[in-house]
Amino acid sequence: MRIGILGAGISGLSAAKLLSKKFDVEILERSHIHGGIARTKEVEGVAYHVTGGHCFNSKYRDVLDFVFDEVLSKDKWHNIQRAANINFRDNEITYPIEFAIKQINNFDSELAINITKDFLAAEDDLNYKNLEDWFRKKFGNTLAESYFIPYNTKIWNRSPNEMSPSWVEGKLPIPDKKSFFNGLVNNEADKMPHANFFYPNTNNQNTFIDALAEDLNITYNYTVQKISFDAFEKLWIVNNEKRYDLIISTLPLNILPTLIEATPQFVLDEAGKLKYNKVSTMLWETQGTKHTWTYVPESNNFFHRYIHIGNFYQPQRNVSITEVVGEKSYDEMVENGKKDPFLIRPIDYHVSDHAYVVFDENYDTATQNVKTYLQNLGIHTLGRFGEWQYYNMDVCIKQSIDLYNNLIQKIED
Repeated sequence: MRIGILGAGISGLSAAKLLSKKFDVEILERSHIHGGIARTKEVEGVAYHVTGGHCFNSKYRDVLDFVFDEVLSKDKWHNIQRAANINFRDNEITYPIEFAIKQINNFDSELAINITKDFLAAEDDLNYKNLEDWFRKKFGNTLAESYFIPYNTKIWNRSPNEMSPSWVEGKLPIPDKKSFFNGLVNNEADKMPHANFFYPNTNNQNTFIDALAEDLNITYNYTVQKISFDAFEKLWIVNNEKRYDLIISTLPLNILPTLIEATPQFVLDEAGKLKYNKVSTMLWETQGTKHTWTYVPESNNFFHRYIHIGNFYQPQRNVSITEVVGEKSYDEMVENGKKDPFLIRPIDYHVSDHAYVVFDENYDTATQNVKTYLQNLGIHTLGRFGEWQYYNMDVCIKQSIDLYNNLIQKIED
C-alpha cells in the first residue's frame, strides 16, 4: 500500500514514522523544512518558538513509549517543573487561579471571599449555552468575570458568549468543590500532565522534530493544488502526478475541501465558516524570572501571555516570548514591550498564519459536516488544523498512534 501524507508537522511526521514500518509512505510538505508550527528558529543562539511554547509530556503511556523508545531516548531530555503565574490586578499569583485564593486574599480579601462563595455555590448542569456559560457553571460568577472571561476574550479575540466550550477538555485544570477546598487549606496544586514537562538537552525542540523526521520520505517545497480520485484504478491522485492508495491530511480543514475535485458547494460553504486566529510573537532579552509562563488577563496589557522560554533551557537564559492574538506590526510589539521594564531588548519577531482555531458558534456544526464528507470519501485527517482542534503536541502524536493502530486492524481484518 502506498500512502500519501499531506503536511510534515508533528502529526504528519508521527503518522509517517509509524506507518513506514509496514507501508510505502511519502510526505508532501509545502515548506523547505519539516516541523510545522512546532519548529523553532535559531536567533542569537536561542531556539525561538515562533508560535507558542512547545514542550512535551503526556498522560498517554503509548505516546511516552513511542517518543522515548522510537524517536528520542529519555536520557536526551531534561525535566522541567512548570512554574506558571498570572499577573492579576498588578499582583503575581500562581497558576491555576482557582488554587491561588489564599494569595488573592493577601491583596483583596473581599474578592477572595466572593470567589470562594461563588465557586462553592456554582451549579453545573452539564448543559452549556456557550463558553461564558461554561466558565460560570464551572467556577462561579466572580472568578468567571474577574479572570476567565477577560482572559479568554483576549486569547480568542472575541467574547466567550460567542464561542463553544468544545476546546476545554484536557486543556484546563478543572477542580471540583473538594479539590477547590483543598486548595484553600492544603495548597492543592496544578495536576495537569504538563505540570512537569520534558525538553531536549540541546535546548532546542528541533532536536526532537528532526529525530521524528529521520529516514522518512519527505518531498519538500511541494504545494498541493488538486486532489482527485481515479475510480477505475481506485487511487488518489495529487496534482495529476502523485498516486496513492490512501491519503492522510494534516492540511487545515478550511482549506482541504477546496483542493478536492468536485467538492459539493454545501461542504465548501461549511469549510468557509471555520475561523482561526493568527498570532504575533516577539523574542526578548529580559531581566530574568523563575517562571515558565505568565498569563495576563487584563485588557490594559497588550500581550496575553509571556513564554519564558529561557527557563526551558539548562542552563537557563534570560529570554522570553511575548504573544498577542492577531497580526500586529513589529513597531506595535516593541512599543508595547517598552511599557514593561522586565523586557530589555527585542531580538526577533514573527506573525503566524494558522495558529489557533476558533471555537465559535459555527464550530460544532461546520467541523462535523466537513469531517463527515471527508470520512465518506475515505480521507483521514490529523492534527490541530487537520482536525480543527486545540491540540497539544502529545495529543497530535496520540491521534497518529490511534490512526496507525486502526489502519493496521482494518487491514488485518
